[in-house]
Amino acid sequence: MYVPASFREEDRAELTAFMRQHAFATVVSDAGESGGLTASHLPLLVEKEKDGGLILAGHMARANPQWRGLDAGSEVLVIFQGPHGYISPSWYETEQAVPTWNYTAVHAYGVPCVIEAADRLRTIVDAAVEKNERAFEMPWKGDELAPEFREKLLQAIVGFEIRVSRIEGKFKLGQNRPAEDVEGACQALEATGSQADAELARLMRGAVASGR
Repeated sequence: MYVPASFREEDRAELTAFMRQHAFATVVSDAGESGGLTASHLPLLVEKEKDGGLILAGHMARANPQWRGLDAGSEVLVIFQGPHGYISPSWYETEQAVPTWNYTAVHAYGVPCVIEAADRLRTIVDAAVEKNERAFEMPWKGDELAPEFREKLLQAIVGFEIRVSRIEGKFKLGQNRPAEDVEGACQALEATGSQADAELARLMRGAVASGR
C-alpha cells in the first residue's frame, strides 16, 4: 500500500484496536490452480498472543473454494477499512485546492493455515458469536441449538488462522492541510447527517489535534 509519511500510522496498539473495531475484513489470496487472486469478505477475530504477536481467526463456507489455497504456504493480504468520504475543496479556507477522498485502512499480511481440529473451530465460532452478541440485552447462545444441528452446520464451514507478519496503516485524514481547512471539512461532513461522515470528522479532528 502506498503510504505517504503524513498519513502513516505505526502505533501497534492503535492498529490492533482499529482492526478489532472494523473486523469485517477482505481476505485476499492466491486462487491456486485457477490462477490469479480471489477474495472473501469475512468477520474476523483479532487475537493477541503471549509474545505480543497477532493472529487473525475466522471461518468461511466449505463451498467457498478459497479455503483450499490457504494451506499452500503463500502470504495473504487482509484489508480492514474504516470511515471514509469525499472531501470537497469548497469546504476549505484555502482557495487553490482540489477534491480528495479521506479514509482509514489497515493492511495485515501473514501466512494462513486451515483449522482441522473440531474443538478449535468451535472456539472460533463461539468467540465470534459472543463478541457480536454481548451488547444485546438477551444474547443468543449457540448451545441452545440441538447438538446434531450444530455439528451439521460446523461441517459446512472451514476455519483458518493467519499469523500476522507485518501491518501497514494509512489514516488519510487531512494531516497535510491547514487546521482551518480541516475544520471546514469537518463541519461540512457533520452537516450531512450521516453517522459515517460524523465519525470521519471525529477522526480528522483527532489526527490534527494529536499532530499525527
